[in-house]
Amino acid sequence: MNKTGLLCLAMIAPGFASADSDDHFVYTLLNQAGGNAVQTYSRRPNGTLKLIGQTATGGLGSGHGLGTQGALSLSEDGRWLTAVNAGDNTISLLFHDDDKLILTDVEPSGGLTPASVTQHDGLVYVLNQGSATTPGNIQGFVRFRGGLIPIPDASAPLSALGVIPVEIKFTNDGSGLVVPEKTSNLIDTFHLNFRGLPDAWSYQPSVGQTPFGFDFDRKGRMFITEAFGGAAGASAVSSYWLGHDLTLHNISASVPTFQTAACWDVVSPNGKFVFAGNTGSGNVTGYRIDEDGTIMLLDPSGVSGVTGGSTVDTAMSSDGEYLYARSNGNQVITVFRVSGNGSLTKVDTVGGLPNGTSGLVAR
Repeated sequence: MNKTGLLCLAMIAPGFASADSDDHFVYTLLNQAGGNAVQTYSRRPNGTLKLIGQTATGGLGSGHGLGTQGALSLSEDGRWLTAVNAGDNTISLLFHDDDKLILTDVEPSGGLTPASVTQHDGLVYVLNQGSATTPGNIQGFVRFRGGLIPIPDASAPLSALGVIPVEIKFTNDGSGLVVPEKTSNLIDTFHLNFRGLPDAWSYQPSVGQTPFGFDFDRKGRMFITEAFGGAAGASAVSSYWLGHDLTLHNISASVPTFQTAACWDVVSPNGKFVFAGNTGSGNVTGYRIDEDGTIMLLDPSGVSGVTGGSTVDTAMSSDGEYLYARSNGNQVITVFRVSGNGSLTKVDTVGGLPNGTSGLVAR
């Protein structure tokens, strides 16, 4: 079946109503070893979050932080949520119906220790980290009538045994996938053919050390954090543009945060800003994105907002009005209002998350 045929299978399950695109929700993955679940919040008009409840994923979490970005992924229309179950090597598909999630499928991930997942036009790819003896890989699925169907031959390897990949994400046009490896200082790129299968891949060097979480702007440029091994005050963010063959071309090289262990980041929907979560410093660094893709600190100190814990996930609302940052230690989600110049104002903090929580997405 060609890619067009695969995408035709990516339809809403019969009987499922369309989600209200005007509603704003935040999801995080509890990742508990005794049973994984997604926790859902709604956003009130003043920006504060209201806990709605939990929905079991039908799989098992790892019980400890995954140390990755993208443990949860939302479809472009906000209707479908995919989640990794690192404890039993499965992935889950859930449907957002009104103000609740409905579990529709659980499938083997096609490898060991699924850690990140991404969606594009009904195609789903999961990143399996592997183990000390089993190489990591990526594996593709198509979403069909509320289920996930593994795609034959939609698998490709990471650069080597024992590397630690941290995220998988589609390029904006869906023609490829990107996976940073933080221990090898490589950025893996996978080109997808017209059938949605990886037909070429390469392992390219990062300009900075310990590449980690990344996001794309509306022009398809990539902005990636660099933790520099967790060295104090040494982390940075770099920007790239990608060629048609997914060759990486650096724009801004390792622009410092002046903070410690920048690991997670998100680009604002309008493409003007990128925000990096600094795990070691418990704060967020904001950058302005210029027309040519270069980046510049919004605050000379590198501190745009403070979370008070080890910042481990970032997400933005689809309207760009709010930035969400989840942190360990204090186990909270901090909500910031984003002004027109990119400055952040804290409006809410919600706590009570268990140790091991991983992943954060918003709409």
